[in-house]
Amino acid sequence: MDAAEDLKSAADVRIASFQGFDSIQAMAEYVLRMAPQQFLVAGHSMGGRVALELFRQAKERVLGLALLNSGVHPLRAGEIESRGRLVKIARERGMSAVAADWLPRMMGASLARVAQVMPKLQAMVERQTVESFAGQTKALLERPDAVPILPTIGVPTLLASGTADTWSPLMQHEEMRRQISEATLVSIEDAGHMAPAEQPHAVAAAMRAWLEQV
Repeated sequence: MDAAEDLKSAADVRIASFQGFDSIQAMAEYVLRMAPQQFLVAGHSMGGRVALELFRQAKERVLGLALLNSGVHPLRAGEIESRGRLVKIARERGMSAVAADWLPRMMGASLARVAQVMPKLQAMVERQTVESFAGQTKALLERPDAVPILPTIGVPTLLASGTADTWSPLMQHEEMRRQISEATLVSIEDAGHMAPAEQPHAVAAAMRAWLEQV
């Protein structure tokens, strides 16, 4: 069971897919078209960037935010090259090769737990087309500046990251917490960047507590 499944008894969970999109702004507009008039939004990794852009576009509709293993930092040194390398692998060797190269470096749970969740995560990556992956990579490299959004957030906000997440570490979320008036920071033990899959019950528990604040 993943975190979304765990939460279905507590909320009407709807999951957006961003295949075919190549900008964070367009992804946010898509979610706004399919969402109820008012709602809570949770985003993992790139999805956190989408959630923040969605709040920027229509904050009057958002009752709460959850940002999981995410961030607001600008492009890092070498990020264009590292993301470009993965797109090159996808074009030359396919999405299975991307999963094999990228996923192990994102994990932080025990080896036994990683072995349990890796097949599902690998299948998730393999369902992406190369062009969709390239489009999402473009969206991340051209992401809008989300830093100015943080002080404008006045709804209950959950920030969560794995204790072993080296891509979106807890320190990064602590910096975000200081700029959001109603933010709560939760550390997910024995998890890396894929915390919702690595430790779904811990992530769901944090999100249930967040839901009770709204």
